[in-house]
Amino acid sequence: MTARSVVIVGAGFGGLECAKALAGQPVDVTLVDRNNYHLFTPLLYQVASSLLNPSDIAQPVRRVLRRAKNVRCTVGEVAGVDLKAKRLRLADGATIAYDDLVIAAGSTSNYFGMQSVEQAAHGLKDLPEALELRNHVLRCFEAAAREPNPERRQRWMTFLVIGAGPTGVEYAGALWELVRLVLAKDFRELDMRQVRVLLVEGKDAALPAFPITLGRAAQRELERRGIEVRLDTRVTGATAETVTLSSGETVEAATLVWAAGVKPSPLVAALGVPLTRSGRIAVDDTLRVPGVDGLYAIGDTAAVIKDGQEIPMLSAPAMQQGRWVARNIVRAVRGQPLEAFRYWDKGIMATIGRNAAVAKVGPLLLKGFIGWVAWLTLHLFYLIGFRNRL
Repeated sequence: MTARSVVIVGAGFGGLECAKALAGQPVDVTLVDRNNYHLFTPLLYQVASSLLNPSDIAQPVRRVLRRAKNVRCTVGEVAGVDLKAKRLRLADGATIAYDDLVIAAGSTSNYFGMQSVEQAAHGLKDLPEALELRNHVLRCFEAAAREPNPERRQRWMTFLVIGAGPTGVEYAGALWELVRLVLAKDFRELDMRQVRVLLVEGKDAALPAFPITLGRAAQRELERRGIEVRLDTRVTGATAETVTLSSGETVEAATLVWAAGVKPSPLVAALGVPLTRSGRIAVDDTLRVPGVDGLYAIGDTAAVIKDGQEIPMLSAPAMQQGRWVARNIVRAVRGQPLEAFRYWDKGIMATIGRNAAVAKVGPLLLKGFIGWVAWLTLHLFYLIGFRNRL
């Protein structure tokens, strides 16, 4: 008897956890991703700020799953899915048949239709973007070191970060550390007091998804480090040298970093299944797509509702959903009824830099050094591989 065929699209947190949970089970699993590595995206900003090397947060998927004899890995870009024929089509023309399909394709930057901003901004969603941003920042300081004109030099040394969520706050803090602790020693001809880091947020608080006390604490720590925080302010346009804000101000800057929003992978819209207002796939309480046989969605692609709200696009929910879908697939193979997904909120956290972070873990609100220890412990726990943890 042929084993049930399961295809997982995406080797992010949800997809990889699903594949790991299906290891050794009576199913044949194919994990498809356009990259051959799993990326620990919560630390991507540290690669972008030169504080970590790419190999510290990337692990080959085949190495992670080398002991899973029933799991195969395929590198490829998904070009389309025939939901009726249950067949996946890759960009190179290859096709993969399945009995169950798990969509875990993740998300991409959402520029909300602002084409000028999209063209001028540096994203922070994948490894190539992080490396390009890191190289760009270093090029800016090289250019500033050669620039005799003070106004042009200031433009090279001005950095705008759009979005004061965890990614924006963490990148702004890491960029400040890079400037003060590293580049100040390498570019002695530059006055690093002229470096401007502006963090712009459209809502009225930094870290708007956090309790207000933690958002205020994060803002105070950012400002103590010399980072300018602009609240109730949005970017409305940009060029390679200027950024226009909703306040009417035009800032001359050679660097614009976008951390203000994400949207599900384009694959989601191409499936032709019902979507929510956020563009995520509508799923039932077992994480299946209603009306489509053998189709599941997890992570950033799935609209999982808890307390009337969609669960946020974070790694912890994606991992829980990946394991739950694997469990339900095994139950289906055994002829058992599927179980409704139960989400355990493990909290949220963000670091501003060394020895400073904010965290909400259950009822506990942590900040400062204690928050930083909690942040460090959680990230080390989730990092794949002992060498990466060390």
